[in-house]
Amino acid sequence: MKRFFETFANNESLAAWIFILPALLGTFIFIIIPVICSFGLSFTKWDLLNPVQFAGLQNYIEIFNEPLFGKILLNTIVFAVSTSILGVIIPLILAVILNSKIRSSEFYKTAYFLPFITPMIVIGIVWQWIFDPNIGLLNKLLHLHINWLYDTHWALPALIIVSVWKLIGYNMIIFLSSLSGISNSMFEAAKIDGAGHVKTFLYVTVPMLSPSIFFVIIITAISSFQIFDLIYLMTQGGPLDSTNVLVYAIYKNAFEYFNVGKASAIAYVLFVIILILTLIQWKLRKKLVFNEID
Repeated sequence: MKRFFETFANNESLAAWIFILPALLGTFIFIIIPVICSFGLSFTKWDLLNPVQFAGLQNYIEIFNEPLFGKILLNTIVFAVSTSILGVIIPLILAVILNSKIRSSEFYKTAYFLPFITPMIVIGIVWQWIFDPNIGLLNKLLHLHINWLYDTHWALPALIIVSVWKLIGYNMIIFLSSLSGISNSMFEAAKIDGAGHVKTFLYVTVPMLSPSIFFVIIITAISSFQIFDLIYLMTQGGPLDSTNVLVYAIYKNAFEYFNVGKASAIAYVLFVIILILTLIQWKLRKKLVFNEID
């Protein structure tokens, strides 16, 4: 035993493999194997009860021939694009304001970050009350009577509002961390050159924050395409599938309609969409990120 520990202590490669083995096993068992199995299931018909039947490309053909899938895909894209744009612009502006050392900035940082760490079930319940057409706070404040979650025109925008509200704190903290790394001499030089607040923001702050902005855009877009819990808690895809998105469609097909093959096929359509989006963003990084090199 003593010899084993001496060998372990002297062999850095062996020690490294032993320490990362649990993580590798977890990744293999809970990620790699399910990914391979789900890809195989996307070419089958299976209802979780009867034997698996090979169906070839039938699931994919059915998906792309369904008018409902086009609506679901459009809902997903609108939700993801809107959340990505607003979820970057609003936190960026707030980060710049809070970085200017305004009074009670620490309180505002905490207040904006709290929604991100709040459980989604709590957020869903609270915002359902806020959006209530009869007693909701939002309609009371705006002196309106909008059926936010029950109107096909307003349900998706309502969910976008909640999603952006939850993301603001996390994205803002990332931008604040990056802002702290920008030398004050750059802002002072811009001020000496006669640049106002807007020009300083556009020509100094944004270029210097472009790596962080690029990172936030990617992670926000990916998480927005994978939205599920908010839909499940607040609208269940309604009304009339106006808030139905790809991940919720996967859940419905797998665990309500018991069509596992079709659910797996939708999952891989979503995977391809996210992969293409990420590759496009990565290819554009030289234009989006200041001073980016390979």
